[in-house]
Amino acid sequence: MAQLAHMEQTIAAPLEFSGVGLHSGAPVTMRLLPAPAGSGIVFRRTDLDNFEIAATGRNVAKVSYATSLMRQGVLISTTEHLLSALIGMGIDNAIVELDNLELPILDGSALPYVEAIHRAGIREQRRRREVLRILQPIEVHEGEKFIGVYPGSGYRIEYTIDFPAPIGQQKTCVDLAAEMYGARIAPARTFGYKADESKLRDMGLIRGAGPENAIVLGKNGPENGPLRFPDEYVRHKVLDLVGDLALAGRRLEGHVVAMRAGHAMHTALVARLLKDRSAWELAHVPVAPAAANETEPAAGSGLAHATMAGA
Repeated sequence: MAQLAHMEQTIAAPLEFSGVGLHSGAPVTMRLLPAPAGSGIVFRRTDLDNFEIAATGRNVAKVSYATSLMRQGVLISTTEHLLSALIGMGIDNAIVELDNLELPILDGSALPYVEAIHRAGIREQRRRREVLRILQPIEVHEGEKFIGVYPGSGYRIEYTIDFPAPIGQQKTCVDLAAEMYGARIAPARTFGYKADESKLRDMGLIRGAGPENAIVLGKNGPENGPLRFPDEYVRHKVLDLVGDLALAGRRLEGHVVAMRAGHAMHTALVARLLKDRSAWELAHVPVAPAAANETEPAAGSGLAHATMAGA
C-alpha cells in the first residue's frame, strides 16, 4: 500500500475543460488553477466578478440529484465529480474558475479530470498535510437509507445500492489509502433510467444528459454500449460520495459505510460531522520512513502520488 503524501499538493500547471452542465444543459468553460498551500478548494465564478465560494460544508445548498454550493445567492452546481477527482488524486489546494453556474459533465465520470491531472503533474507544497481523523462514530438514518463514518486507519468506503431492474443490488468496498481511485473509481459514469427521462426534464433536470455522458438504462440494461465495470453503478456512487465528503474540508481518515444513500445523506453526514467537534481531530499525515531524511523537492518537481492503471 502506498503512503499518503505527508505534504499538501496542488496541480503543477493550469488545466481547462469545456462542455455542458448535466442538469442545466448550459455551455461552460472551466479552468483548474494551482493554489497556495492552506487555501483548500475554492470555486470562482468568472461571469460574476470572480465571486468565490469555498468547497466547504457551510456552503452546501439544497441537494437532490447533484451537490451544489451557494453563498450570498450565488450558485455553483454539480461539484461532486471534480471534488471526487481532487480528493482521489491527492490535490489539497486548487482554484476552480467557471463562467456559468454548473460544472461540465464531460463523460459522466471523473476520468477526464484524473487524466488531465496526470498530464499536468502534481506539485508538492511546503505545508504538512492534515487529515480529518474520525474519533467517534457518526451516523445518519432515513428509513432504509443509512450512512455512517467510524474510526479506522486509511480511508475505506463500503457502499451498497439497491435500484430497480436492471441494476438491482450491488455492493463494493474500496480502500482509497491504497491509491486505487484512478483505476477503480474515477472511470465509473453517472446513470439514469430511460423511463424517467421525460419526468426529470419536466423538473428542469438532465437537460445536458445524453448517451455520451451517462449510462442510459432501458428495460434490459444499458442502451449505449458496454459497462466499464460489471458493478459500475455502485462504483459511481462511491465516486459521488468521495466528492461530497470532500466538503468536510480535508480527506477523511476512517471507514465509511453507506446503504441506499445519496447526495442529501452524504452532505447531511458532513454537516453532522462538522457540528460534533468531539467526533474528529485534525492530524498530520506521518512522514514515510523512506522519506524522513530526504530534502523537500523543489517547486514543480512533484509527481502524482495516485496512479491510474493504463493511464
